[in-house]
Amino acid sequence: MVRSFATADDHVEFSGGILDLISMGALTFGREVLEPGWRWSKDVRPIAGTDRCEFHHVGYQVSGRWICEDRDGTQVEIGPGDIYDTPPGHDSWVLGDEPCVAIDFQGIAGWAARGAAARILTTVVFADIVDSTALIDRIGDAAWHRLQSQYFENVHSTLATHGGVLVDTAGDGVLARFDSPAAAVRAAAGIGLAADRIGLQVRAGVHTGEVEQSTDQITGMAVHIGARVLAAAEPGEVLVTATTRDLTLDAGLAYDERGPVELKGVPGPRQLYRLRP
Repeated sequence: MVRSFATADDHVEFSGGILDLISMGALTFGREVLEPGWRWSKDVRPIAGTDRCEFHHVGYQVSGRWICEDRDGTQVEIGPGDIYDTPPGHDSWVLGDEPCVAIDFQGIAGWAARGAAARILTTVVFADIVDSTALIDRIGDAAWHRLQSQYFENVHSTLATHGGVLVDTAGDGVLARFDSPAAAVRAAAGIGLAADRIGLQVRAGVHTGEVEQSTDQITGMAVHIGARVLAAAEPGEVLVTATTRDLTLDAGLAYDERGPVELKGVPGPRQLYRLRP
């Protein structure tokens, strides 16, 4: 199958920019053209209805330069030839007098579209492999790819067992959502146990809250909190927020208190709990 943006499936126009979308199977590709002076918080925020862009974009910069600013104020400049992975909760703007042209491979369906998302209550699970870079250096690329494939097979199997939906993968990281908080915690533990059996160590973060759901994407503060809980987790640990812990105590799950933790980009300390093995 060969497609061209000249015959895109959808054409979206907004202040200071345009977006062409092509769907091929389960994948949606977007080509953005953003004019000099364009800024997300000025030109797209009125459409999105959120303070910051809550989409997770992965793409390739064709021409022009722009800044991505994370929720905590960290700024990264992106230019021609760069591959970018921008987290939810960012602002962005065009630099200089040249339009920005970018191709998005992920997180573009429903972007800059009114009424594209619905709010749902869900439990998010983030998991990733600990010290994967050091492991690749030790065993080599070929062995790593085989091990990684086995790991993701186990992830898919565990999610299917516990009723989870795989939302996103980036590198060796996983984002999944669950209707049941208890099932989410058990799945996070199951991913860790399956990884142990093949010689990998995984950490996981779990949080329950409202998200914006659009096609196959979920965005919002709950997703951001889940990612930060993962960042606070130790190797081999399943770390959950107080919300998730309170909703799962009657399910026979037991926790140890980690204490209040400051999560990057999240207002105020959050009470976190470690799942007992």
